[in-house]
Amino acid sequence: MQSVAQERVILVDADACPVKREIALVAEQFKVPVIMVSSYDHWLEPAAGVQVIQVDRGNDSVDLYIVNLVKRGHIVVTQDLGLSSLVLAKGGLVLSNRGEEIVEEQIGYLLERRHESARRRRAGGRTKGPRALTDEDRMRFQQKLTKLLSPRQEISQP
Repeated sequence: MQSVAQERVILVDADACPVKREIALVAEQFKVPVIMVSSYDHWLEPAAGVQVIQVDRGNDSVDLYIVNLVKRGHIVVTQDLGLSSLVLAKGGLVLSNRGEEIVEEQIGYLLERRHESARRRRAGGRTKGPRALTDEDRMRFQQKLTKLLSPRQEISQP
């Protein structure tokens, strides 16, 4: 039987993830494996404790790979709301690149808001893109990932 520590994994939608370094640092601290999934269009350097998997260039190839891999309790780092919805349905935890945990109770609202923005753009309207990632965002991300891993670390110790 696997211990809780062996079951923990951080899966990363790595194509446009700006906090890869932060993920690797926190994961190393907790001895949690990281799997970064990206398309062949993005070159990622493997590191200690970080496995890199590259998939086809298709629009949803990375998302489908992650959904097929994720298990209850895995942490998925993504800014993709569609992927977030599928991960939550499988019992995974979702953390955005800015350190915001996405939970079941809010995913419906977030998807609806995304749909409204897409409708506005198709009708010729403009919507704002995400603001630039700041050092505070990176720090918040690291703190939240640490918090998500900390309680599980205590459980896995004999």
